[in-house]
Amino acid sequence: MGTKGIEILGINAEELIAKLNRALADEWFAYYQYWVGAKVIKGPMREVAAAELIEHAADELRHADMLSSRIVQLGGTPILSPAEWEKLSHCSYEAPADPFVKKILEQNIKGEQCAIQVYNDILQMVKDKDPVTYSIVLQILTDEIEHEDDLQAVMEDFELLQRKD
Repeated sequence: MGTKGIEILGINAEELIAKLNRALADEWFAYYQYWVGAKVIKGPMREVAAAELIEHAADELRHADMLSSRIVQLGGTPILSPAEWEKLSHCSYEAPADPFVKKILEQNIKGEQCAIQVYNDILQMVKDKDPVTYSIVLQILTDEIEHEDDLQAVMEDFELLQRKD
C-alpha cells in the first residue's frame, strides 16, 4: 500500500496487521480442518457433509489469500511459518479424532462461531477508519455466517434422519 494509503488509516497499521495475521492463522487451521474432515468423515449423510466441508475449505483458502494480500498492502508480512499458527490462532484447530458426521459438524460449527466473533471484532475496529480492510473483512464475515448456517442445516437434517431410525 502506498504511503498515503497507510497515512489516512484511522488506526495503527501494525496493530491491524497483527490482528489480520491472527485471523490468517485461523483461516489456515479452518482450511485444514474442513479439508481433512471431508477425507475422514464417516456415518449417515457423509457425502452431503463432505461436499459442504470441501466447499467451505475452498472459501477458507480464499479468505487466507485475501488476508495475506491485505497484510502485504499494509506493509506487513503474512505469517511465514505454520509453527506460528498455533501461537497466533484465536480459534485453533480441533483434529477430527472422532470422524463421526455429528462430531465433525459440531467441531466445524464451533470453529465458524469463533470466526464470526473474530471478524466482527475486526470489523468494529476498522469501521469508519479503514474502508479497504472493512470491505475485505465484511466479505469474509458474510461467508463465515453462511458457513455456520450451512453446517447447522446439515446438522438439523442429520438429527432428523436419526430420529426416524
